[in-house]
Amino acid sequence: MTSDDKYTMLLTQLVALFQATALQQMGKLKNPMTDAIEKDILQAKISIDLIDMLQMKMKGNLSAEEERMLSTVLRDLRLNYVDEVNKQPPPVAPPPAPGSAPSGEQSGEAHS
Repeated sequence: MTSDDKYTMLLTQLVALFQATALQQMGKLKNPMTDAIEKDILQAKISIDLIDMLQMKMKGNLSAEEERMLSTVLRDLRLNYVDEVNKQPPPVAPPPAPGSAPSGEQSGEAHS
């Protein structure tokens, strides 16, 4: 195994680690430690951004095969991320504070 082969294999393993982590955080894979599906969309975004940062920082130093692998992983993760974000329910407005007037009304106004 040449030095280049070794580093290509290590890069592939590093990207696969971040990919698996992002998929777990999106709820696409079970967490192997808890054997449960867990979602943390914000952390998934960070994991995807880490792979993106690696690709950008290594631009010009990647083989065509490495560039293709990173681009494919990022595309797949981004598509899955958008899918998961679109599945999330819209945020619920917090209930009004006790004693506050309903929206559109101000306390002290005369009603006719």
